[in-house]
Amino acid sequence: MTVEAFPEWLRPPPGGFTADDLDRLPNLPPHTELIDGGLFFVSPQRAFHHLVISVLSNGLRDAVPGGLRVRAEMTVTLGRHQRPEPDVLVLDAAGVTDLNQTTYQPEHVRLVVEVVSPDSVDRDRVRKPLLYAEAGIPHFWRVENVEDRPVVYVHELDPATRAYALTGIHHDRLKLSVPFDIDIDLTEIDRL
Repeated sequence: MTVEAFPEWLRPPPGGFTADDLDRLPNLPPHTELIDGGLFFVSPQRAFHHLVISVLSNGLRDAVPGGLRVRAEMTVTLGRHQRPEPDVLVLDAAGVTDLNQTTYQPEHVRLVVEVVSPDSVDRDRVRKPLLYAEAGIPHFWRVENVEDRPVVYVHELDPATRAYALTGIHHDRLKLSVPFDIDIDLTEIDRL
């Protein structure tokens, strides 16, 4: 068995990779994230993850008021060494510049959603929420797989502490009035 040589472009430069590097590095796997100057590659997506993203994206698209847009699996540049890729996000239409855009700026993002996967538990539960809060993104949802059912943990940014506070846990139905009126049937996952 032969072992492929370690690709030189994958070796971190002094100080780590930067947000701009994600657009320049050759042959990056889809959905590569930059956290603290390091590249994170995702394992193959599980059906649960994909279906939850679909249910939430569709439900949010039905609910967003004019002037907001819903995107799935697009990065947000939070700083020179931070470019995570939320599973779903809601942003101001002003933050959408063109169809070649590869990332969004945090000042335009209103909501980020992370669907926790076995390979991203610590990042999705701990590191990424801290980064989103520090960037001032007002709403964060974390979705967990509990017995093959999505459970949505809804958080809102406390502006005094710049930390998220849990405002609700939703099992079968996600019904909220903040950041706008939302009513999503989470059991829709069973029909997809």
